[in-house]
Amino acid sequence: MTEDDAQPDPERAIELLWGAPEPDRPGLSLGRIIAAAIEVADAEGLAALSMRKVAERFGTTTMSLYRYVPGKAELVELMRDAVHGEFPMKPSAGLGWRAGLEHWARRVWEMHRCHPWLVHSAGTRRLPGPNIMAGYDHALDVASRSGLAPAQVIAVVNLVGGFVESVARQAGETAELQRRTGVSHERWWSERESLFERLDGYPALTRLWKGGGMDAPLDPFEFGLQRTLDGVQALIEGGGSEVMRDETERGECAICGKPLEGVGRGRPRDYCSRACQQRAYRRRQAEASASE
Repeated sequence: MTEDDAQPDPERAIELLWGAPEPDRPGLSLGRIIAAAIEVADAEGLAALSMRKVAERFGTTTMSLYRYVPGKAELVELMRDAVHGEFPMKPSAGLGWRAGLEHWARRVWEMHRCHPWLVHSAGTRRLPGPNIMAGYDHALDVASRSGLAPAQVIAVVNLVGGFVESVARQAGETAELQRRTGVSHERWWSERESLFERLDGYPALTRLWKGGGMDAPLDPFEFGLQRTLDGVQALIEGGGSEVMRDETERGECAICGKPLEGVGRGRPRDYCSRACQQRAYRRRQAEASASE
């Protein structure tokens, strides 16, 4: 297994992320190692990062770094949390859900633009540190002002965050290609005349192109963010908060009147048991037969 393929030791990573801050001393320290690693990733990309390259910045050996961090996998977890700490969210008590989420999304977008390697460090088993959790908690707080049910609030934050990450990934890939080839995105496409000559057979594309649809492309972040928030607003205005019941709400069985337990964890329940559900089904069947 290579250094890039290694997975972090979860418990060790959590200990490093959530441990007591290290006192600021001269010489090598965990904080300085993280800062140096971020500089390497910013300049050369995450794939180019190695413990050796970080050690070279201090004029020391790779082994000396292992006193502070087990390896690259754990180091990347620390780097992720550190850059989130560069973009703290300010209190936004006066903002509504939409303005608050938009402000959060723009901060996350700015962070990705400053550190393009972040999108390559994403994953479903990445461990959050205190800075990441502070930003996430802030987003949950402002999204909660929408009045949506708890599960929907979490889904909305994940939706907006996922949109930002998707656009950041596309922008990062474009920038990386330009850096490696020395050819701009616009120039590369402008030189593809042999491809454009083959596109006349696509009527919708031709119609939109002749109509000026490609003369001034819309900014993907600005357009996408507003449309994403429009979708959330439509959910709210359509009574989305009633689609999923609050976890604290207690309903009653439609057949026997018994209190329902655990509502709000998914699709709303109408019956307390399978037996009552079957009774309701038989009742509907009997009513249907009587009306024929």
